[in-house]
Amino acid sequence: MRAARRVWAIGAIHADVDRLDRLHAALWPRLQICDRIVYLGNMIGRGAASRETIDSLLDFRVAVLARPHSDVEDVIYLRGGQEEMWQKLLQLQFAADARNVLDWMIEQGAGATLQSYAISPEEALREAAAGTVALTRWTARLRQAVQSAPGHYQLMGSLRRAAYTDDGALLFVNTGLDPTRPLEAQRDSFWWNSGRFHDITTPYGAFRRICRGFDPSHAGFKLTDYTATLDAGCGFGGRLMAACLTPDGALVDRIEA
Repeated sequence: MRAARRVWAIGAIHADVDRLDRLHAALWPRLQICDRIVYLGNMIGRGAASRETIDSLLDFRVAVLARPHSDVEDVIYLRGGQEEMWQKLLQLQFAADARNVLDWMIEQGAGATLQSYAISPEEALREAAAGTVALTRWTARLRQAVQSAPGHYQLMGSLRRAAYTDDGALLFVNTGLDPTRPLEAQRDSFWWNSGRFHDITTPYGAFRRICRGFDPSHAGFKLTDYTATLDAGCGFGGRLMAACLTPDGALVDRIEA
């Protein structure tokens, strides 16, 4: 993120579009010139309104970019575990044990996302059991369903693994990272490795603060000397959180919806 004066980080949404709309309404009058917005992954899944959630994300992006002095990189979407599973669904025919993989994904929240695109999880399981040819036809139908919703396929294709300010001060991730590995070697640690985030008690590289949007315990807002967590359980009956950080890592504003 180049020349960011402030960065708004938005925690995991899990397809709770009502809370997202309320948060957008509260965020809009707070936005300033050169503010950046980062959605910290797990935008879809679990909740019943994944399709409507992506519509809301796209609508808000259009409004933000229509402001004077805005740039296409002012709004960034990160890949979370839910988005990773969704991408794997579109390639499910290549899985070694597609039926069991699909069953696990559905249980973890991908089933609700399928239903939001009018795709039956039960039908998906039947196609997975029928073999590779049937499953290839099914993934083609799924891809077509996503492409029929304007902007959805493009948004999912623009997801970033992580985001950071150009001065190397702030790092934004989905759920965590491995503090023993360099940034370029994290791979899928950004959305699957939450266990060691609480172990970060010293600076990670030159970053002043690491901000994440998903905490498996949904313990709410947590700020330490070097980290920030924004997850009060949105999509699990809790609130959606956003925080505004300056390049020196200071918290200057916070929203809950």
